[in-house]
Amino acid sequence: MKARRVLAVWCLDWPAAAAAAEAGAPVTQAVAVLSNGKVVACSAVARAEGIRRGLRKREAQACCPDLLVAQEDSDRDGRLFEPVVAAVDATVPGVEVLRPGLLVLGARGAARFFGSEEAAAERLVDAVAAVGVECQIGIADELSTAVLAARRATIVPPGKGSEFLAPLPVSELAVEPTLAAPERGELVDLLHRLGLRRIGDFAALTPAEVTSRFGKDAITAHRCARAEPERPPASRLPAVDLTVEQRCDPPLERVDTAAFAGRMLAAELHTKLSAAAVACTRLAIHAETEAGEQLSRIWRCAEPLTPESTADRIRWQLDGWLTRRALRQGGPTAPITLLRLDPVEVVSSGALQLGLWGGVGEDEERARRALARVQGLLGGDAVRMGVLSGGRGPDERITLVPLGDEPVPAADPAQPWPGRLPEPAPAVVLRNRPEVRLESADGSPVWVTDRGLFTADPARLHWGRRSWPLLGWAGPWPLDDHWWTHRSRRGFAARAQVLIDTAARDRVLIDADRRDSTDRDRRALLLLGYDHSWHVEGLYE
Repeated sequence: MKARRVLAVWCLDWPAAAAAAEAGAPVTQAVAVLSNGKVVACSAVARAEGIRRGLRKREAQACCPDLLVAQEDSDRDGRLFEPVVAAVDATVPGVEVLRPGLLVLGARGAARFFGSEEAAAERLVDAVAAVGVECQIGIADELSTAVLAARRATIVPPGKGSEFLAPLPVSELAVEPTLAAPERGELVDLLHRLGLRRIGDFAALTPAEVTSRFGKDAITAHRCARAEPERPPASRLPAVDLTVEQRCDPPLERVDTAAFAGRMLAAELHTKLSAAAVACTRLAIHAETEAGEQLSRIWRCAEPLTPESTADRIRWQLDGWLTRRALRQGGPTAPITLLRLDPVEVVSSGALQLGLWGGVGEDEERARRALARVQGLLGGDAVRMGVLSGGRGPDERITLVPLGDEPVPAADPAQPWPGRLPEPAPAVVLRNRPEVRLESADGSPVWVTDRGLFTADPARLHWGRRSWPLLGWAGPWPLDDHWWTHRSRRGFAARAQVLIDTAARDRVLIDADRRDSTDRDRRALLLLGYDHSWHVEGLYE
């Protein structure tokens, strides 16, 4: 059986293009879209003037005084993208929208109809240009590869996806948010620090190495890097009774009333999905008008849809349909009388299980809504849960997973992990790892010999301007667990535990066998040593 082929249509700088279209600006006008006072998208003309993402408004206007500045508006992006989707769908049926500005469809049927993939790409570029929008086409065996190919206007030969991806920067794995989890940026940063700068370097790792050392999203990214199918074929088709619909009386003619109806329908859909213990990753939005017209559009999402994200997609789609009707640009000719949501593809809802309090009830539902609202205001990574993970150090034993993602640890905690820190674990783990100094009785610094022993018995610990005598210590334990290189980036590293006497202020040394010190006057610290200096990694209660 022949491998499937995917065609991606990418509209360059779509937020800026939509803002320019709404303002009626000419194509030669530099355009920048702002969010929170910073540039999040700009046109090619603006980039030629030196404008880049992340610039503040004044900095951007200093680069280009004639700059057209617009605020970020997802509703505008979705509404103005509908004519593009309609033009592509009229040329090649079966369109799936990933987000405003990006859509995908099957390439094999289009290639057979137009004679070749190159001819199909040319026809689609012409169809999109007819509605006044510039686009690029990418074709490959897999969806994520096709999306990256579209950014380079490339048709990847069958079976050559991994060769196409190999020389690209590993940051390309996080460039498209609809195909990556929120933590993909952290994965890319980690790969950079490990020296894996190209997608081919990451693809060269074995699946076992990625599975045992990184999180769930890293597995998806690794399959993308190897040009393998990102979604397993086990995603089951939804039951018929998951479809929800609503008769609109009076019919929907205005965007605000349509958005309200869509939000109610989204809540009803997710109630059914929760009862069936599934989550939706591909959603079909259907509408019927008074004139009997049937409208339909499929939205695809990398992560399971939430009620809020579902309502957003319904609002964007209805806004596009109704706006085209009002402008008489080929949309529906009559008001909408029926709305129907059909989950085309569902997966296990384990990715949405919170597991914070262990029960399902009104308290948990209120907490879920509150945390989801905070997450919506501050971003997907703002609310995280701790998941017990595998590792040797305390920082490695906890994987922080964004709320709503599947609680999958970065490494299997059931593995033996020889050389890991013995129990109990520190009650507090310090991410900033403040530097401290260990001294012997004569005031000389204490480090670790080549044989893994202290250079002298530690007697005092200095932390900033304060210092304390030691009541006891354990270790050191040299670390040698960096699997990707023969030598740690920081060189030699070791851990040690020390017990300090917090009641002593001015004494130089105290006997380690002293018994008159209470528990309140003692504090145990976990130290991590590297670069010939000691750092506090954790605090024991």
